[in-house]
Amino acid sequence: MPLRTPPDPRLALLVAAILPGMGHVMIGRAARGLGFAFFTLILGWLSTKFAPPDANFIGRHAGGFFVWALSLPDAYKSARIDAVRSKMRQ
Repeated sequence: MPLRTPPDPRLALLVAAILPGMGHVMIGRAARGLGFAFFTLILGWLSTKFAPPDANFIGRHAGGFFVWALSLPDAYKSARIDAVRSKMRQ
């Protein structure tokens, strides 16, 4: 069975930027990606419950944006590591 070529790390970053956690799913780390997606939604919702009423959209959903921002470099780094490992194997 031939080894599959890992996706481009920039594509994983783009997918992760559009849909939180899905960059991880795309590179084969589904549990990690779905965890990021879950906590993005939960902390985004939880932030709305504790944010002051005059907070803007970003402030009301700060918890979700925080987790989403953490997932971006993680998705890129994981995809980049996979790409380098694949290149070294060849």
